Amino acid sequence: MDYLRQVQKGLDFVEANLDRDLEPAEVSRAAGVSHWHFQRMFKALTGETVKGYVRARRLAQARLALIGSERPVLEIALEAGFESQAAFGRAFKAAFGMPPARYRSLGGSRLHLHKLKIDEDYIRNLAAGVSREPEVERLTSRHMVGLTTTFFGVDSERNNLGERLPPLWDAFMPRVEEVEAAISGVCYGVVRETGSDDARLQYTAAIEVNEAPTRLPKAMVHVEIPAATYAWFVHVGEPERIDQTVNYIYGSWFMRSGRRHTYGPDIEVYDGRWAPGSEASVMVYGVPVRPARISR
Repeated sequence: MDYLRQVQKGLDFVEANLDRDLEPAEVSRAAGVSHWHFQRMFKALTGETVKGYVRARRLAQARLALIGSERPVLEIALEAGFESQAAFGRAFKAAFGMPPARYRSLGGSRLHLHKLKIDEDYIRNLAAGVSREPEVERLTSRHMVGLTTTFFGVDSERNNLGERLPPLWDAFMPRVEEVEAAISGVCYGVVRETGSDDARLQYTAAIEVNEAPTRLPKAMVHVEIPAATYAWFVHVGEPERIDQTVNYIYGSWFMRSGRRHTYGPDIEVYDGRWAPGSEASVMVYGVPVRPARISR
């Protein structure tokens, strides 16, 4: 599909020129497509404008520089194409919910943008596999019991999600009946930050229980989900493409939604519609959100 390769060519051009001012028309020329046509294709495939994507990628690069070095914030701001530290600070806070210095002091988080790869799988997932706009609802506090592990997520070069999570579910599902006061019919994957600096996430394969447990089956843990507003995205299709749905949520939707992550746990919902190995399989992915603070 030529247009996919052309959009990817434009993305590659952006990546190679993040250290200087970029005009959308330059990206279009590099992709070999008329400016108007490229803008329309790009927005349809990524959910954002070329200028918005360039700005987001610069902020993502700056985020990595903040948590991966001790370079002055002003130097990082100028390198990212901002005319001043103040302008960079405003843009960074709007994107990540806090000033650059505070973000650096906290060691960063998994909420960052990454280079998109536009291919047939990505398009197929966006076209039919993920709800572009989520259902947003208030969730009361919940109690979960299950087995847990740590893993490197899709944003890490050491991504081992495929190695760590399937064996965890294989170990948990035969033991579901050991959980007392369980609410049957639905299982959950609970994704939380570990609090460490090595980018690992904590994942719990769990089932909901009626109240905080007083006794736990061997090797199982109790996870409390605090009350929060969640945005729920429906993923339809092969389970292996869930990474692309998560990439869409974090890499595109958050940047244009007017909402921010609360840093609470993400939740995967597996009900009777879940069918491993089937393109008709349905899984719901939830992220806890709050309105973005408006900088004055």
